[in-house]
Amino acid sequence: MSGAVCAQVLRERGITAELIERGRAPGGRMASPELHGRRVDLGAAYFTAKEPDFLTAVENWSTRKLVRDWTDTLDVYSADGHRTTSGPMRYATDGGLRSLVRASLPEEPTCGAAVGSLDDLDHDAVVLAMPDPQAARLAPDAADWVDYEPVITVVAGWSQRCWPFPDAAFVNDDPDVTTIADDGSRRGDGAPVLVVHTTADRAAAHLDEPDGAVAPVLEALRRVLDVTSDPLWTHAHRWTFAKPVDTHGDDAYLLTTRGDRPLGLCGDSWCPSGAPRVESAWLSGHRLGSALATALGH
Repeated sequence: MSGAVCAQVLRERGITAELIERGRAPGGRMASPELHGRRVDLGAAYFTAKEPDFLTAVENWSTRKLVRDWTDTLDVYSADGHRTTSGPMRYATDGGLRSLVRASLPEEPTCGAAVGSLDDLDHDAVVLAMPDPQAARLAPDAADWVDYEPVITVVAGWSQRCWPFPDAAFVNDDPDVTTIADDGSRRGDGAPVLVVHTTADRAAAHLDEPDGAVAPVLEALRRVLDVTSDPLWTHAHRWTFAKPVDTHGDDAYLLTTRGDRPLGLCGDSWCPSGAPRVESAWLSGHRLGSALATALGH
């Protein structure tokens, strides 16, 4: 999202931007691949909106029928029992969160392309919109990098719903899972599919073989939610760099130089207005795009 929005702002300011995507499709941690005939959000579970610039973008997406209100109430499970908590509106998408990244792209990126060195690029400026550990490989001295925790996402499908909450749940102080989302509720099609995010410790134990996290996650569903029936299918996805453990303080992006050209850094770890989230990634890319366009004389 951060890179897509940065490129969008540059294009609006009259600057051609080439997007190079290492993965098979744009989206990053807002991935929404097709599993068993439907889109499933494997990364970010939802997003909220608070800052005026991002609220304007969300209103635009809503007008275009790309997003919809999902819920402002989530369940919470812990050793102390079960409760519900209310908060800001969580937004969801019928087409998966990746659809918002695609909607923000000024042009289709070059996918499946790995950049081994910034010296391989002959552009007037370069932006690294990716988790810090990945950006550090290309520009090790550019910033004081922050670490990221791993997560394994486990998706499971049943023939019918068999869990007690309507939308999503936080799980506190569990050794195996942190969040559980009803993807049928989130997607709006009612499919009996759960998407579960593991703890960092559980993920670290299975990074070499993500499918190994499936059994502990299913056991956690039995323990926490009393989901005793076996799913019809499961899928595990590894996020080696899922979420930052720290932030860059008051900086919403970094615009520096490498050699004789500007180098920009943006992403969800650059979030002065709160915790890393989809909104902070959007704001970081948007603000860097504006600053870079100015630096390039546009």
